[in-house]
Amino acid sequence: MIYGDRSTGVIVTGATGKQGAFHIALMNEYARKVGGVGVVAGVTPGKAGQEVAGVPVYNSIRDALKKHDASASVLFVPGFAAGDSIMEAASAGLSLVVAITEHIPVHDTMRAISYARIHGCDVIGPNCPGLLSPGEIKMGIMPVHLSSRGHIGVISRSGTLTYEIVDQLTRAGLGQSTIVGIGGDPVIGQTFRDVLRRFEEDDQTKAVVILGEVGGSLEEEGARATDLPVAAYIAGISAPPEKRMGHAGAIIEGGEGDARSKIARLKEMGVPVASRPSEVPRLIREIL
Repeated sequence: MIYGDRSTGVIVTGATGKQGAFHIALMNEYARKVGGVGVVAGVTPGKAGQEVAGVPVYNSIRDALKKHDASASVLFVPGFAAGDSIMEAASAGLSLVVAITEHIPVHDTMRAISYARIHGCDVIGPNCPGLLSPGEIKMGIMPVHLSSRGHIGVISRSGTLTYEIVDQLTRAGLGQSTIVGIGGDPVIGQTFRDVLRRFEEDDQTKAVVILGEVGGSLEEEGARATDLPVAAYIAGISAPPEKRMGHAGAIIEGGEGDARSKIARLKEMGVPVASRPSEVPRLIREIL
């Protein structure tokens, strides 16, 4: 439980949209199952007074906070409005924003994350599946049935790859402490390094799986900065140079960020790297 637990109140921005309404219901279904607080309010400007999946809707986060205790926000707003929504949450005093939204203009993301940081608000994402602490809290869109409670942290730039690895870990009897999808955009809030620092302070986490992909050097920076046992899997070993592979941040430029060099650098640091997802549980067992 590194960003929240069952006592954390959540506000969903973009509550009355199709995605917001759908995932409010799922998040609160899980909250009821684990005895958690879950989503306490929704926000959509101009829609105050409505209800979505039994959750009251307000015009702003500040209005919601007058009647509800919450410290986190999950965003399901369109890309053009997401930057302002992140800043609204930070300005209102929330400590965490989980930005599921994709296609946010890069300059909006840069401005919003900088603003949030100044206000002491952490941003997970954008363009991410959110986070899940099995048995405690779900903030985002991760499928809960693949997970199990345990001591392995998972940090990933990819949504669907996260689900695959979590399923592999669960089948192998290796439960998870918290699963964090940090997003695949060129500019993101919490990085591998940031999340690993949180895991270091969490007595539930004994080892961490880093799920990376081509582009940038965030995986290496994270692995270099932690004392926790870490295993990795890097997607995109056959990705051609100068070609974006799904995520906007997954691009190999000038020979930097390709999977082979990334894997080589991780191995030089002593981090075991799986050649396929099914190898991850074995590597975790070995480093433990």
